[in-house]
Amino acid sequence: MSDVVAPRSHQQQHAGWSLRPHLGTYIATLVLIVLAVIYIYPFVVNVLTSFKSQPEAVANPLGLPHTWTVAAYQRLFSASDFPLWFRNSAIVAVVVTVGRVFFDALAGYALARLRFPGRGTVFATLVAIMAVPSVVLLIPKFLVLKQLNIYNTYAALIIPLLVDAAGIFIIKNFFESIPVSVEEAARIDGASTFRIFWSVVLPMARPAIITIVILSFQGSWNELSHFIIASDRPDLFTLTKGVAQLSSGALSAGTQYPIKLAAAAIMTIPVAVAFFVFQKRIMNVSSGAVKE
Repeated sequence: MSDVVAPRSHQQQHAGWSLRPHLGTYIATLVLIVLAVIYIYPFVVNVLTSFKSQPEAVANPLGLPHTWTVAAYQRLFSASDFPLWFRNSAIVAVVVTVGRVFFDALAGYALARLRFPGRGTVFATLVAIMAVPSVVLLIPKFLVLKQLNIYNTYAALIIPLLVDAAGIFIIKNFFESIPVSVEEAARIDGASTFRIFWSVVLPMARPAIITIVILSFQGSWNELSHFIIASDRPDLFTLTKGVAQLSSGALSAGTQYPIKLAAAAIMTIPVAVAFFVFQKRIMNVSSGAVKE
């Protein structure tokens, strides 16, 4: 007598189908966790090493500190110009961020809304500049700064960074998503072009503005190559330039991993805080637009 296989019930079939997406979810979650660990682990090693002594950092580079110490941080602040570098970076990053938001928004609005001869050529040039590696422009920047007699000044650190092509490109595209009817209504009420830009269009572009704020602050805070060619005065060193000096053995011979990584850990704090504060507004990219 042959065995008769009973047909699977509807609940069993439903249970079988429901397991597949759960299994896929588990696998995807596991893969994401592994990728997150791979991405975060170097930063964890950075922070842990900054709390080790120099001999322990060499003997045990990847593990937890056996003896936690803040000696590296104490020496960083007492034996180097780290507070001065931090102040210079803060000044440059804040001024560059404010200026870049303003000038990028002005340029983006002009390219998105105003009609003038050569507008297409200007935008094509802008896109072409985005494709040019920044290192190619270092020597021309240096020559311009020398000709303007602003080399070795805060102006040399700040002015060349006040406008960037990527920011103009981002905000121009966002301005184009805002209905023209909004501006026409304001124009009928007698508002000037700058008044429309400042009081009507710019507040609606808040997600794009916040994105530029984050990119500008992060970019100017982590900038190094421009600061190298803009100044050689020690009192104008920024964090990136100062930490690069530490990496070349400014304090003493040897690897000095704890001091270098302590400086690197402190450098990440302002950018991390800015990103966590504004990350929700960056993701909500459509909240400022009005749909027709």
